[in-house]
Amino acid sequence: MTDPLWEAAEVWLAEDPDPDTRAELAAALEAGDDAGLRARFGARLQFGTAGLRGPLGAGPNRMNRALVRRAAAGLAAWLGAAHPDRLATGVAVGFDARHKSDVFAEDTAGVMAAAGIDVHLLPEPLPTPVLAFAVRHLGAAAGVMVTASHNPAADNGYKVYDHTGAQIVAPADSEISAAIDAVGPLADVALAPLDHPCIHSLGPELVDGYLAAVRAMLPGGGGDLSVVYTPLHGVGGEVVLAMLDRAGFAPPHAVAEQLAPDPDFPTAAFPNPEEPGALDLALAEARRVGADVVVANDPDADRLAVAVPDPGTPGGWRALRGDEVGALLADAVLDDLAVVPLVGADRPPVLATSIVSSRLLAAMATAAGVAYADTLTGFKWIARVPGPDRRLLFGYEEALGYCVGDLVADKDGISALLAVLQRVVALRARGLGVADRLDALARLHGVHATRQRSFRLEGEAGLARIGAAMDGLRAAPPSELAARTVTSVDDLLDPANRLGLPPADVVLLGMDGARAVVRPSGTEPKLKCYLEGVRSVPGGDAGLARARAAAEGDLDDLEAALTGCLGLP
Repeated sequence: MTDPLWEAAEVWLAEDPDPDTRAELAAALEAGDDAGLRARFGARLQFGTAGLRGPLGAGPNRMNRALVRRAAAGLAAWLGAAHPDRLATGVAVGFDARHKSDVFAEDTAGVMAAAGIDVHLLPEPLPTPVLAFAVRHLGAAAGVMVTASHNPAADNGYKVYDHTGAQIVAPADSEISAAIDAVGPLADVALAPLDHPCIHSLGPELVDGYLAAVRAMLPGGGGDLSVVYTPLHGVGGEVVLAMLDRAGFAPPHAVAEQLAPDPDFPTAAFPNPEEPGALDLALAEARRVGADVVVANDPDADRLAVAVPDPGTPGGWRALRGDEVGALLADAVLDDLAVVPLVGADRPPVLATSIVSSRLLAAMATAAGVAYADTLTGFKWIARVPGPDRRLLFGYEEALGYCVGDLVADKDGISALLAVLQRVVALRARGLGVADRLDALARLHGVHATRQRSFRLEGEAGLARIGAAMDGLRAAPPSELAARTVTSVDDLLDPANRLGLPPADVVLLGMDGARAVVRPSGTEPKLKCYLEGVRSVPGGDAGLARARAAAEGDLDDLEAALTGCLGLP
């Protein structure tokens, strides 16, 4: 009897257009590598609102040219069926500097062109925000960005944007997934050459247009700042340096080892600026040059990390949490709404953040009399908050994603970087540092201490443990956590959840002065827990210090209690 995995592998091998993955698969077959075949063919990467993301390699459970061509064919078919009226404006396709990103982008362009769809192919490896900008700028029917963002070097991914420039949401994801499943033999998927008349290779005018639009949105001048910058081996470097030059800032002290794109990320095994150690080289350079601020992008430059001098921290520098940067930027736009002079400024502004981020933004918006909205995790939701009658003044989520204004309907680590530096300059003109202003916000609205605890659980067994932990939490939510009564349990899988949000695999536990949010990651094999403790500040520096210490103690207690409740190490 033929082993179905071996049969599937042999069929795949016969179709595979990539000599690299053909050689990989042939070697596995020759070696009788059952475990390797099971890993590649025992499951398949699922297309969802995050598109596709996974390790490079052969088979349906890996990122490869065969899978990408099928995805492009499915997307083309879906566009033709669901949005034929938009097809005339074409599809924008971008890519970063990861292994195979350029090839995946070219294959996507070839499949689209063969289907009669115009393609606007970005000219070189560029940041994800530039692709998101391009969709709106060109009026495209959709966008594709080939990137795995901040994942390890072994991964790649495929993000899809709709005509608004935001990532797709349901039901488009399931409709596109079904269209991909309906694609027949790969030999029947036509591929046009790159010189096909439907493929339009863009030039430097696209990046110039993006930079001009960022400057129009954030017109403030530069300042005498000593800045250390790293793109973490990603594609943000050239665009950021050009932007800072246009804005009147001196060239930053770039981390030389990390400035050029390198798909192997030799100095950062996990090129995510949230990961411990990712900023070590940047902080060492900051100490060496006596910098005022450190800024870092992730590899596709849609996220931003910030660090500031702090004599009380070992090493003299403190990396700000995403919630702190979010508060800093929200403070800037609320301080002077004209800092974001958007088209359609007559529409009332709104601030937005995701349910896993701090409640401080809600307090700031309420105090300023500005509308505020909570969303599910992801900028695909934050970007959709305004609707036709409001403008997004600022949106963020705690995982270092920020959107200043509505130029880009996605997180943008490049415009956010400029906004942060402009805020540092403005505070300095008032004799203040970043820490001073964060202290002032805590006095006004209370200390909002936040923390994320992630459990990385690899493989099928790990995914099963994540599912079991979520099932157990739903079946028997705690009545008490860390000696605090749980006053509310919101299961967002319930379509009638009281928050009025779309169904999602999320459980929120509310307590007096604290909260916990638990959800599986949508892009990594992780169970993520988000904790927040809120303490009022009785007054004075001593009161602030006590409130901070108490809030951090609350987080310690909540983390220990929730870890035990979930039954995870």
